[in-house]
Amino acid sequence: MNIPRIMIAAAGSGSGKTLLSCALMMLFSQEGKSVSAIKCGPDYIDPMFHRTVLGVPSRNLDTFFTGERLTKSLFARAAESADLAVMEGVMGLYDGLGGIRKEGSSYHLAEVTKTPVILVVNAHGMGRSILPVIRGFLDYDRHHLIRGVILNQTSVIFCETIRPEIERELSLPVLGCLPKLKELHWDSRHLGLVMPEEIADVKKQIQTVADTLGKTMDCGRLLAIAASAEELETDPLPKRKIADVRIGIARDAAFCFYYEDNLQLLREAGAELVPFSPLQDESLPEGIAGLILGGGYPELHAKALSKNTPMRKAVHDAVAGGLPTIAECGGFLYLHETLCDDEGVCYPMAGVISASAKNTGKLVRFGYVMLTEKEENFLPAGAQIAGHEFHYYDSTDNGAGAVAQKPVTGRSWECVHESPSQWMGFPHLYYYSNPEYAYRFLKKAADRIYLKK
Repeated sequence: MNIPRIMIAAAGSGSGKTLLSCALMMLFSQEGKSVSAIKCGPDYIDPMFHRTVLGVPSRNLDTFFTGERLTKSLFARAAESADLAVMEGVMGLYDGLGGIRKEGSSYHLAEVTKTPVILVVNAHGMGRSILPVIRGFLDYDRHHLIRGVILNQTSVIFCETIRPEIERELSLPVLGCLPKLKELHWDSRHLGLVMPEEIADVKKQIQTVADTLGKTMDCGRLLAIAASAEELETDPLPKRKIADVRIGIARDAAFCFYYEDNLQLLREAGAELVPFSPLQDESLPEGIAGLILGGGYPELHAKALSKNTPMRKAVHDAVAGGLPTIAECGGFLYLHETLCDDEGVCYPMAGVISASAKNTGKLVRFGYVMLTEKEENFLPAGAQIAGHEFHYYDSTDNGAGAVAQKPVTGRSWECVHESPSQWMGFPHLYYYSNPEYAYRFLKKAADRIYLKK
């Protein structure tokens, strides 16, 4: 496959990758190009910004989750019909598992997918010191993937002054710059950026950046770099039809963290995903044979969720009655007896799990995990699936149906409430790391339909 593509990467978090990536997506989309958006790593929120800009889902790719061959295949599917694929990196370019391994890093993804890297450097408060910073990244670039640099938070005048120095000494094109714009107002929250709908005039702000880049960046040269990407050979993705089943999926401001490839895997296996809102609706969708409660920010909507008594009762009765259920992180919190918000006010939730959850004030069990099934339920006993945890809240009872282990340190702990039909816990799972998990969920849903007949 020959897919024009670039990765927007940086020296570290907070360098402007998301804003620049979104602005470039908008800029090229408005020029009539079909743009495919991809996020490196497990983050949920950056793809929401991509979707806001393009109006179509963004995908996550992660070499820890799916290894090299499968990651290439997932990329090929994500970008197969696009004129241009724009990948947004994660953290610093070389930061992977535990901060020390290449798996999960932006660079490893670029290496595996043979994607040219555009390095974003925050040049605020710097002069010639920019050169050794860039040189350090070039010296570490064993596969010669860094093909250009964009200077962020600097004036156009300085950019034009330093450009010939960088290009002469480092033989690396400076594609342009993004000066500081007073119109931008981006906030943050404990899980990263706030969601797009929480930023006033978010598309207008991104448009401002896109318009600026249209004047300060050599877009033709960037597109030429994207077009120079090597051809990629990939394997076909595994497909398996399980059963035609209706699955209710919580989708609103409180429950919005889903991997698009997880949803596609379910659909290809026969699932009809029926969205509903635990905030607004009073009942579950009719005729569903399974339930998915994804992550999000239920703690920010705890009062509203608690006031929706009909929905809380409907979810309680369905899950307690054996409806096949997946509940991850925020969805797991919703199934507790009580959820305490950031002010310490506790609200009643669905009451499936006899436990309470509250903010600990610090990150709890942060990062990638491999989960091992203790008894055969959603996976055979001893089988594994990859996931990650990123939360400040904790539960008085996290379950003990699986063992989570950190891939670098080896630290492990018990987690997940499991039964033959339910998987409820903090870890966010990536189904393609072991598709059998999703297939068994749908099989359980199909069996429930059969038993009800």
